[in-house]
Amino acid sequence: MTIIMVTMPGRGPYRLVYAPSVREHLRAIRRNFHPEIKAEIEANLLFEPDVPTSNRKRLSPKVALDVEWEFRCGAGNRFRVFYNVDDKRGQVEILAIGAKRGSRLTIGREEVKL
Repeated sequence: MTIIMVTMPGRGPYRLVYAPSVREHLRAIRRNFHPEIKAEIEANLLFEPDVPTSNRKRLSPKVALDVEWEFRCGAGNRFRVFYNVDDKRGQVEILAIGAKRGSRLTIGREEVKL
């Protein structure tokens, strides 16, 4: 049996840093979804968090939230993770997590317009 070591291209892994307000945002989301959200954040934002994908995009500077990136996750992409990337510190700063239902985005207990 041959074992092949694979390394990720570019830099990594990034450190995930959660803003204190994220705890409150998660309280508004049913607990059974928390492990899924955490697993998807770790799978998708540890390496190359600033590379656009089908579920990850850079936001317009006109967005009301003061964030650069949005990541969609969960069944039907119902959850949104908003974050910034700090290359100098090698970290992803997760600033908000919300739930999207139809055209409505709720972060914590507040509806937010993008």
